[in-house]
Amino acid sequence: MKLNYKKVFLVGLAFFLISLFNQTYDSVISKILIDKFGLNQTWSGAVMALDNVLALILIPIFGAISDRHNSKIGKRTPFIIVGTIVAAFAFIGLTFSDNYQRTMIETQDAAIISDYNNVYGENFTYSEWVDIKDDIVQQWTTLKNDNVITQEEYDNFILQVIDGDDTGDITDPNHIEYRADHRNGMQEILDYILATDPENLEITNRDSLDLKEYFYLHLNQKTLLITVKSPTNFIVFMLILFVALVAMATFRSPAVALMPDVTIKPLRSKANAIINLMGSFAAILSYVLLIVFKLDKLSYINYGPAFVTVGILMLVLLGIFLWKVKEPKLVAEKEAEDKVYGLDKEEAPVTSDSEQETLSKSKKISLILILSSVFLWFFGYNAVTTKLSDYAPKVLELGFSLPPLVGHGAALIAFIPIGILATKIGRRKTILMGIVLLTICFGSIYFLTPDTAFIMYVIFGLTGIGWATINVNSYPMVVELAKGPNVGKYTGYYYTFSMAAQILTPVLSGMLMDEFGRRILFPYSAFFVAMSFITMFFVKHGDAKVIKKASTLENFDVDMD
Repeated sequence: MKLNYKKVFLVGLAFFLISLFNQTYDSVISKILIDKFGLNQTWSGAVMALDNVLALILIPIFGAISDRHNSKIGKRTPFIIVGTIVAAFAFIGLTFSDNYQRTMIETQDAAIISDYNNVYGENFTYSEWVDIKDDIVQQWTTLKNDNVITQEEYDNFILQVIDGDDTGDITDPNHIEYRADHRNGMQEILDYILATDPENLEITNRDSLDLKEYFYLHLNQKTLLITVKSPTNFIVFMLILFVALVAMATFRSPAVALMPDVTIKPLRSKANAIINLMGSFAAILSYVLLIVFKLDKLSYINYGPAFVTVGILMLVLLGIFLWKVKEPKLVAEKEAEDKVYGLDKEEAPVTSDSEQETLSKSKKISLILILSSVFLWFFGYNAVTTKLSDYAPKVLELGFSLPPLVGHGAALIAFIPIGILATKIGRRKTILMGIVLLTICFGSIYFLTPDTAFIMYVIFGLTGIGWATINVNSYPMVVELAKGPNVGKYTGYYYTFSMAAQILTPVLSGMLMDEFGRRILFPYSAFFVAMSFITMFFVKHGDAKVIKKASTLENFDVDMD
């Protein structure tokens, strides 16, 4: 038996374009929602969770529909064609809505962009921050006097952004309440500096981060006023985005199912490894495009090059796929191979539940603990992937593409050593090591400032290794507990728990970031990843006996999402 690498690569083009879309979506859409439409972290998180909600609902449905579908070009290909074309044009269509919103900002309140450009990447003295604060108050006073906002809206803004809600005595040099949270306002921070350092009035890195947090909140709320005043474009943007996400969800399952349709069972592990590698390289390509087009750092910029390039690439890849992949022919070849190797004999059907192996109580507990761990580490990890594009530029004044690019590269290098390590010490112990590494990485990012942001590249390299260590071994531990026909059901358990986490965490992390500021993101993520150590520690089953893989390539046989 020899795997046809060229065939697998061509079949995997469908998964490649899915990964390219998904990574660009995760990177860009969140920034647009926050910067250009003025959504807060909670509501932007809710929108970012939408693709996972649709995936949870639509992927099984369209997978089942494609199983029963039949046409001259195959069962899966029609879904790939329609889904890709609709998603690609919808993604390109976002360009017009995105540019129109930027034009509205420039026309209705050009100060938003000019203020951002004047503050981003700059360090200011105490007196300069006082001037910035006074200018913000003046802008909102003008909005109130012009009846753009009500007195109540003005008072709420002043309380939230300028004065804060702290009741401590700021004249007391020992007054440090504002250090404990991010809801004390710009005036509170400046008064604290005046009270504790009246001679030097030094703006520390922490002071600068907190003041800029409020400054960005000021811009965010002014942008929201524009969206509320003229909501049509936001509605159009969301409708186009919804069409794109629905289209992607309709053909993901058929695209993934195509590989086993055309590959005999003994070679599927190696084939899946190749396809997952293609998914990783697609994510890397997305990050490279954002860096090349200089779209991974600043706000209020034109994201058209990203939307158009990704949309065109999706169509080009679809064209190559249709040119080279003839699904009925490949399926027929696979069925012929099954006969040659005697693989066409189906397993004896299971006629009753009693014929299926029932998990012992101990194994059930292990399964619950493993799935709980999956939920917890996805809860921490996905919050970072969803919010990083907003966090890195505004907290660290750093492009958001290069750190995860380094992480993906480190993960690719680490897959084979991780696979070897797991065969020597077991999956559970290997995962526990990955959890510790990931927790340390996420927790340490909290202490970075723009002056030390370069360390982010090293941390994300280690993050990629930590996540790969977890990812390589977690899914196999779940299906190790399954027997025969139950593998599909247990795979469903794994994806249900991971997808549920990815639906909930963008919203919950967004709520906490709205309440405590952006810098809560990484402590939040570190906490949930650390919690998964506890659940995984008590797992007793799921480690397989050591079996040498056919080749080192099969160490990449792991879901990359």
